[in-house]
Amino acid sequence: MKRSLMMVVVLGLLMAGLVSAQMGARTLFDGRSLDGWNPVGDANWTIADGAVQATEGKGGHLVSQDQFGDFELTAEFWVESAKTNSGIFIRCQDPKAISPKGCYEVNIWDGRPEGDYATGGIVNVAKVITPMKVAGQWGTIVINARGPRMMVSIDGTKTAEGEHTQFARGHVTLQYGGPGTVRFRKVQIRAL
Repeated sequence: MKRSLMMVVVLGLLMAGLVSAQMGARTLFDGRSLDGWNPVGDANWTIADGAVQATEGKGGHLVSQDQFGDFELTAEFWVESAKTNSGIFIRCQDPKAISPKGCYEVNIWDGRPEGDYATGGIVNVAKVITPMKVAGQWGTIVINARGPRMMVSIDGTKTAEGEHTQFARGHVTLQYGGPGTVRFRKVQIRAL
């Protein structure tokens, strides 16, 4: 009887949308350690208040040790100002040479001089559909990559959608491009 009641409650919560869509997701950053990540570049990555952050350096990435193909990645992020350059790179081919030439770059940079690929855009693949200004506040980014099709949303608003066939699988990175502070927390990935 108790088991049946629990099943009814869980089904009710699912139907009400109160249970995370990330069920079955794998935590990539747990808020306590950088296990599973390798730093590249000279950013000073540290852990503070359950987030991984960088505050200085010429630039750098935290690179996942594992590679991923089709997935939905969810992360909370915070950047200090519109000038602060950050992002999440996906399907990176060479974990020691991170660039938009060897990965797909999902940008977090409100003040990008060329605005077509500002916050929420996929550099050189999908221009921003809905411009977002995220500096100084926590936001949630969702990146969906299935085959050649990629879609990005920030705080529930679709910001970019496009197709590209060059990279089918690779590493994920969290970027510090500076200046200012960049933070990430609750980084999860779910295979599709």
